[in-house]
Amino acid sequence: MAEELGVSASYLNLLERNQRPVTAQILLRLADAYDLDLRSLSADDPGGGAGLEEVLADRMFADLAVSRHEAAEVAELSPGIAEAMSRLYRAYLDRGRLIDLGAFERPDGAGPASDLSSPTDWVRDLVGAQRNHFTELEALAESIVRQLKADPQDLGPAVRERLQSRFGVQTRIMPLEVMTGSLRRYDHHRKRLMLSETLAHASRTFGMCYQLGLMEGGEVLTELTDRFKAPDRATRQLLKVFLDGYLAAAIMMPYEPFLAAMESTGYDIERVRSRFGISYEQAAQRLTTLGRAGSRGVPFFMMRLDAAGNISKRFAAGPFPFSRFGGACPRWNVHDSFKTPGRIVTQVIETPDGERYFTLSRTVRRTSGLQAGLEDELVVGLGCELKYASKLVHARGLDIANPIAVEIGPSCRICERPACPQRAAAPINRTLMVEETSKALSPFPFVR
Repeated sequence: MAEELGVSASYLNLLERNQRPVTAQILLRLADAYDLDLRSLSADDPGGGAGLEEVLADRMFADLAVSRHEAAEVAELSPGIAEAMSRLYRAYLDRGRLIDLGAFERPDGAGPASDLSSPTDWVRDLVGAQRNHFTELEALAESIVRQLKADPQDLGPAVRERLQSRFGVQTRIMPLEVMTGSLRRYDHHRKRLMLSETLAHASRTFGMCYQLGLMEGGEVLTELTDRFKAPDRATRQLLKVFLDGYLAAAIMMPYEPFLAAMESTGYDIERVRSRFGISYEQAAQRLTTLGRAGSRGVPFFMMRLDAAGNISKRFAAGPFPFSRFGGACPRWNVHDSFKTPGRIVTQVIETPDGERYFTLSRTVRRTSGLQAGLEDELVVGLGCELKYASKLVHARGLDIANPIAVEIGPSCRICERPACPQRAAAPINRTLMVEETSKALSPFPFVR
């Protein structure tokens, strides 16, 4: 490596031990020698410093007065330690919730010992560490697409035919009463894929691509799942379901054609979705996976939440300080999208670290499968660093050099922005300050 970078082995050793700064010249040599995207070497880790800072904000650490700089430094120099602390803290919170629900016997410690790590959190952290991009699955999807030789706008018939001719699997659209609460079900004995009649066209196609992915890429999916060594069977199964869902999306939206369509239209999702026969949410989630070396798209982050603020999806191809233990900030207008169904709402936001992002939010509908016509309304929030906004059609006319930015924060329990009228709680590492003779702008004023 030293020879390829044109430096001495001793100097490289000092770089690896963080005893010498990595200069711009070394970065350029790294990018040239190993085909790296310099953006991937950024220290901005969406799950590192921000996650550790959130953990250290707990009142049990208040006397330590750990600064934001210290948390960021630990996350950068010892990312494994930062991740271990975050996992331990999540297990601590989960155990507390289970005790409150009566899942454990109280004070004498007679409750059963168990692994309280959430499978959802484990998979989410793994996907975040991979920047939501899996090279093997992209290659497999491209191979399947070449064999299908289908029109991307109407992929369904080709996938249905492939399932029938190669694997003897029949695809049936079944009545709501037959599906009994399921949206998709595969009968191994009859070799029949059953899809609910309540599913939209794009969701039916996804269901068939999901089944085709299991059958065409079973070995690759199993090998990839085994490689990541999930801690238990439930987590392993959830990971495999996610990976096959990723593969299905890559079949519906092949990497290069999808990226080219997005680049040529200024990332106009509404225009591109019609070219691939996909839904808005499918397109938005696919945008967070475009991290191929040498052919990267805009590094988007995505969040899906319901009217109560519960987050059910969270993906990022680039840096964004998601709150790991709470919901989205109420000042981010992703919540306002419920007032304007079907319309895209844009905003420039600024996080506590001073970084600015361009965001767009829109409502989507999810079929419940419980009753015909009964759908859940959700919001998909999508965004990227402000420096990429010039590539987006939705940012045209925006003064990127001097935009009006709304300051947001993480969950209220750790946000230290003062005078916020939408604050729901005082920061847990600050003292609540209540006075009888005055009323502050914030419902929870605190000592700064």
